Amino acid sequence: MNIFDAAIILAGLAAAAGFLFAWVVRAPRKARPDAERIDALLPQTQCGRCGFSACRPYAEAIVRGEADINQCPPGGDSGVRALARLLGHKPKPLNPKHGTPPQQPSVAWIDETACIGCTRCIQACPVDAILGAAKQMHTVIRSECTGCELCIEPCPVNCIHMRALPEDARAHPPRSQNPLLAIWRHGARSQGQDRHKADRARERYQHRIARLAREHHERRQRQDRKNPMPPRDLDGIDKKAVIQAALEQARRRQAAMASKRKTATGTRSQ
Repeated sequence: MNIFDAAIILAGLAAAAGFLFAWVVRAPRKARPDAERIDALLPQTQCGRCGFSACRPYAEAIVRGEADINQCPPGGDSGVRALARLLGHKPKPLNPKHGTPPQQPSVAWIDETACIGCTRCIQACPVDAILGAAKQMHTVIRSECTGCELCIEPCPVNCIHMRALPEDARAHPPRSQNPLLAIWRHGARSQGQDRHKADRARERYQHRIARLAREHHERRQRQDRKNPMPPRDLDGIDKKAVIQAALEQARRRQAAMASKRKTATGTRSQ
């Protein structure tokens, strides 16, 4: 093969490489789903079984690559498949480390005759689905309960239990349909299905977080008004005199301690 033939071959290889590079650069790339789109596929039970405090932190962890798509038992296998389609991954079984999907939709129920009104369940509910006050009977808003079970453990008298939704609620759900029932019927957002109830649970969770932050801020303001810090005129203070007084006080304290030790030593020697 002469030099002319080799040059032709090299030119052809260079042209092919350039064409391939241009195709790769110009080829449309699949947009990377953000936490908002992933969160829209989650059941919004806010149960924490995935290992994160709520559904949104779990979605953000998936985006960062710190969590897998199979850590949500309430979403079930349909939820894993939905996340896999969104992210372009292969579906996988649920990780048993995080639990198993519920056999049937259920909500919390409080035995009101045994309730002592401790409010611990109210503090634990992520969607404010429990009504009550301190030393008063509590009750669950069935239509808003997500079945997260977070209220069971804090109860000191074990008066909270999970109960299956009645058949009439499943067959003829009210307008304010339970979000968990909507998830149970439609899965973790099958295409074209209504996610209104899961969105409602998300909104209630967000409102609760905002309410807690507001109450914390108001408590801090009340404490500041109750115990205001006295104003200090730092410009009028003789800083050298303050430092000198502090040093003198430290010397007197050390001298007093030395005197006590000397006295104690003399007493023991006698």
